Amino acid sequence: MLDSLHSPKSPIRSGIVPAVGLFGLVCLFVVSATARAELTIEITGGAQGALPIAIVPFELRGGGNLPEDVAAIVSADLHRSGRFKVSPRDQLAETPQGGAEVDFSAWRAAGAENLVVGWVETMAQGQYAVQFRLFDVFKGEQLAGYSIPATARGMRRAAHQISDIVYKRLTGQDGAFTSRIAYITKHKVNGETRFALTVADADGWNPKDVVKSREPLMSPAWSPDGSQLAYVSFEGKKPAIYIQEVITGQRRRVPTFSGINGAPAWSPDGRQLALTLSKDGSPDIYVYDLASGDFRRVTDHYAIDTEPVWTADGQNLLFTSDRGGQPQIYQVSASGGRASRVTFEGSYNARARVSPDGRQIALVHQERGKFYIALQDLDNGRMILLSEGGLDESPSFAPNGSMVLYATASRGQGVLAAVSVDGRVHQRLAIQKGDVREPAWSPSL
Repeated sequence: MLDSLHSPKSPIRSGIVPAVGLFGLVCLFVVSATARAELTIEITGGAQGALPIAIVPFELRGGGNLPEDVAAIVSADLHRSGRFKVSPRDQLAETPQGGAEVDFSAWRAAGAENLVVGWVETMAQGQYAVQFRLFDVFKGEQLAGYSIPATARGMRRAAHQISDIVYKRLTGQDGAFTSRIAYITKHKVNGETRFALTVADADGWNPKDVVKSREPLMSPAWSPDGSQLAYVSFEGKKPAIYIQEVITGQRRRVPTFSGINGAPAWSPDGRQLALTLSKDGSPDIYVYDLASGDFRRVTDHYAIDTEPVWTADGQNLLFTSDRGGQPQIYQVSASGGRASRVTFEGSYNARARVSPDGRQIALVHQERGKFYIALQDLDNGRMILLSEGGLDESPSFAPNGSMVLYATASRGQGVLAAVSVDGRVHQRLAIQKGDVREPAWSPSL
């Protein structure tokens, strides 16, 4: 609480891969000799006109050692968003800890438009209070001020909360710094190939393997409240969908049929899963009711229908189908019926993901022999390319809709990348050694 003062195949070789979703590129994983590590983030492009801001180092009051460099975490968060130009620590005009100590004229001369100051106070029984103030330098006014309770282990999350507050106050948009990401890694342990479903903070810190397996894992999907992950596992040598509690590790298997069981997608209310099954012949879209255990067939076509995703209102499903001869995105009522085509630009569009506001979809688009992450407006059909192209796949929106996370390849290694929805800010996320794929960005937590 805050007290007032975020056997699968390559797409080039296979076209549609319904068993795991169109771009479950397990075979593109490059085997590493070491296990996964924390993701490192490289900013490869930034937005023009970023807002100048200074973050003063937080001091510790009350004794002990500061568990985390709160100011450094906030600075990294805001810089990574591409919306802020953060002053280097060695170029700060001064290092005040409270509002009464701030010399606004000095900060104006230094070119900072906004300023964050604060401190961490040691409380009883291993508790801390993280205090901060956000100022408008030119007006000399406080814009926000909070005290956030934290433990030593929760200090990074408190810093991310500060980042969310600052981002919201200065941009008018919710931050996504307290959200998390899930992804699949592949590596070798004593000569054996191992897979893991890993959950980490949005900045790549605090990774935790929530599932480990000798068989492929893929298609992670967050529940709307962020407490569960649905995913596909090939343990037992055939695909099955599991639902797992992130914190406790408890899981259950969705009833499995012969053939394809894949591509799970949560409904907005968290009560249903859309998925791909081939139990009645060709791969089609079904909806599984989590409470009753009933399955409802949504599409019934001789072509391959796969990769379902719900629209924001929960009334319809978008999915990939080659029913027109080439992979394209279609839409159908969640209760079934006639499907209508959504994408028309180019001969290959797949793996749609709906933006949080429901107005756009991110998708994989093929052009000039390369696969790109593209953004299409659902109202007017206009499409723009966001990524640089190559083997780009598996787009996932940030919970505030500002960025799209996706998987790509760099120097023969699977890495993650992110791009802003205007295409101006680019980031690359990679583990130091190993391979990472199939990202999924959690909802706001």
